[in-house]
Amino acid sequence: MSAQALEEEHLTHGAGRAPAEKSRPGGAPGGEPRGQSAPQSKPAVTLDEHIVEVLSDSGEGAQRCGQSFGSIAARTGHGIWTVEIIPAEIQPPARSIAGGSGNRVRIAAGSVTNGGDEADLVVAFNEQVLLGRVRDHELKPGCIILLEDKWRTDGDPAIAAAYKETYDELTAKGYAIHEIPMESECLNYVLDPRRGKNMFVLGMLCSIYSLDLQIAREQVAFVFAKKDESVINDNVTLLEAGHAWAAAHLEIKFRIPRSELREPHMVVNGNIALGLGVMASGMEVCAMYPITPATSASHYLSEVFENVGGIVHQAEDEIAACAFAIGSSYAGKCAVTITSGPGFALKQEAIGLAVMAEIPLVVVNVQRGGPSTGLPTKAEQGDLLFACFGGHGDNPKVVMAVSGIEDCFYSMITARKIAETFNTVVIVLTDANLASAQQPFPRPQLSEEWMAPPVDQSAVGEDALPYDWDARTGLARRFIPGQPNGEHCLTGLAHDRKSCVAYEPDINQEGILHRSLKLAALQRTLKTPPVFGDEEGELLIIGWGSTKGAIEEAVTRLRDEGRDVSSLHLRFIQPLPSGIKEVLQGFAKVMTVENNWSDSVEHEIITDDNRRYSELAWLLRARYLVDIDCWSEVRGQPIKPGAIVRAVRRRLQGKG
Repeated sequence: MSAQALEEEHLTHGAGRAPAEKSRPGGAPGGEPRGQSAPQSKPAVTLDEHIVEVLSDSGEGAQRCGQSFGSIAARTGHGIWTVEIIPAEIQPPARSIAGGSGNRVRIAAGSVTNGGDEADLVVAFNEQVLLGRVRDHELKPGCIILLEDKWRTDGDPAIAAAYKETYDELTAKGYAIHEIPMESECLNYVLDPRRGKNMFVLGMLCSIYSLDLQIAREQVAFVFAKKDESVINDNVTLLEAGHAWAAAHLEIKFRIPRSELREPHMVVNGNIALGLGVMASGMEVCAMYPITPATSASHYLSEVFENVGGIVHQAEDEIAACAFAIGSSYAGKCAVTITSGPGFALKQEAIGLAVMAEIPLVVVNVQRGGPSTGLPTKAEQGDLLFACFGGHGDNPKVVMAVSGIEDCFYSMITARKIAETFNTVVIVLTDANLASAQQPFPRPQLSEEWMAPPVDQSAVGEDALPYDWDARTGLARRFIPGQPNGEHCLTGLAHDRKSCVAYEPDINQEGILHRSLKLAALQRTLKTPPVFGDEEGELLIIGWGSTKGAIEEAVTRLRDEGRDVSSLHLRFIQPLPSGIKEVLQGFAKVMTVENNWSDSVEHEIITDDNRRYSELAWLLRARYLVDIDCWSEVRGQPIKPGAIVRAVRRRLQGKG
């Protein structure tokens, strides 16, 4: 499928539009399967938002169900944000507490920018994956639970006993559990309910949340578009069966008002937005090696990139992928290499070559938990200082941090322009939270100005030098192989303006100076980021990357309580924009909120002399000589706005 076709499939045209339902062959009018009694109408409770989770063992389709539910809600006109629930193992044992797989969907009347706090309603295919989420404190008190009931009468007495024990425990804690005969109902329509139960659940959720059934049918047809027509029909039948069953048997009905969108929107996850941004920027080469959670961006490009003249090169390893991208850029086309933490570490020597040789290169690091293999499927922001200062020797690189799904798209256009303007490396930091999260955003209006200009193959002056650095900016004209009079030897060694290897002290000093001046020249063009809230107050929260939505929601809640709190979010980390020190001076206290490690002063052996600060706090304290505090989490999950609210309250009370 072409990029345009995929993009159009994810559009929301006028949120209030609801196509008329059609009869299906073999079904009753309105799509109800034969033999299913007409659902009784019941009043719907109107909500501003709800958080829904779908949980199963790996391979049972809970992730697909949740993603489809989010897409249907977005196409119906709701704001959504999704969070994948991914086990650390590729195929963990069935019915294991730590092996739960699924998706969280925050559905709202207006725009949402994060996954929210604890879940309001959970659908679980077995009680063990549910128990894992309870122990991780991911469910609200009194949460509605729709639980597969087949395990109560399982032939294995130990399984039946475990089910009853969990059911009794959660009921005693006040959770509202509804036992659902998912498998037995699905057996009325398919022979293998394990491969269709997720669509039955999708139909239930569409009924519970009053979503348009025809849009749901269209979404199911899109999801299974590459399958046989019989597969599509079976899954639509299961969708309709779940919808009808919930309407007839559940006294749970919600309605979340729709937004009246004035322009087309698209619903994609962060990795697909990155891929679309790569194409929109005019970059034509992506070199990669598979690594979680970055791989899906390259996989998406491999499906569509050639439709716009691009190629995806899968190298034999991460080092080769980076070297291939550098070679492509040297030949005249700015290339991108996409990776995650361990792969980013392996690329460092090659990145140093691009810095030394002044070859434009865009590197995307979709961060994950570490160190080493760490938490390959979990979110973290642990690579900031590594991105800024990784590599040996003076190694100046531009470091950008993506703050949302839409920003994943536009950041690639900005990164390509900076890389080619300054002939340098631009590192774009995103993370596992954004990689798989979905959110609607206005469909970009493509512009030729985003694209790279044609490669300049005109002759250079006979006396021109490959590194004829400008004394003020450090910039030099980029020589492209094949340009008349432009022949020179490229080297990663210290070199002079002629690109000749040179170890003389003054020449080395000159080269480092001019490579550093590029960051200063870029910094002079950057605007001070806006303050969210008042520009003076008691506390300023500073964040970067995917925490933006949660921080700003937390600030809004705190301000509604009368707290004098504001926030500042940084898109450029290296170089930092001007004006930040002046912003800091307007607040009595400053703290960062990050998804990486920091020591807590409440620990008995932590003092001001040995405390480790979170990564942005380290950077800002060194830059501005301001006593900046920090609060952080490394739970492997996106930071919740409620957690930030609680942490800020404690700080304002002089605690922890």
